[in-house]
Amino acid sequence: MMSRENAGGKIAVNPRLGEAAYEALRDRISRGVYRPGDKLTVRSVAETLGVSSTPARDAINRLTSENALVYAGPKTVIVPILSEADLKEVTVIRIALEGLAAEEATKHCGPLDVERLKALQIQINLGLERRDYASVLWHNKEFHFHVYAQSRLPRLVNLIDAQWLRVGPSFYGLYPEFAEERYGVRSHEMAMDAIEEGDSRALRAAFEADIRMGYLRLRSAVRARSSA
Repeated sequence: MMSRENAGGKIAVNPRLGEAAYEALRDRISRGVYRPGDKLTVRSVAETLGVSSTPARDAINRLTSENALVYAGPKTVIVPILSEADLKEVTVIRIALEGLAAEEATKHCGPLDVERLKALQIQINLGLERRDYASVLWHNKEFHFHVYAQSRLPRLVNLIDAQWLRVGPSFYGLYPEFAEERYGVRSHEMAMDAIEEGDSRALRAAFEADIRMGYLRLRSAVRARSSA
């Protein structure tokens, strides 16, 4: 149900729809569904999420307040393009937060978690083979955040998610090089081995290495764009 009539006879939007639209759009941005510079309108967001214009507009407004989107006109927003300084800042924060989450997660991960990660990695590998990088990015976030969730530190996971919201759209810049060299695959394999061995330092190192390698590739992309 998209709306209801209040005591004054006016139509009020269901607040749950606004929250759901916000969460869905936020998730799509953090997973790299949209790329830096992509333009979004209230209409396009409403159609994509299957909601009316009001919850779509509310979602956009909330995300602009978080700097995940920026206004390019009265009715249009764009996905921001990170500068090299922005990218470096995000990377430093990610290494600290995600390394900590991975290290803490080792205490709580077990065989079922490894099986889940292996299943996700199969999907990632299939996406790489098919050059379906949207699928790769989608499952890549599932892989990372499955581990981070096992830290059992939800506020820490929320802080990590805020950084993915900033950098997620830039992840498309990792490909096709990351697919050809399989950098991320090796890091994930190291992570799964570390979990099986209960080695918290190795697990932290695997995720930190993954972030650092991604940073070097994305930095090259930023510099190439700046010199073009």
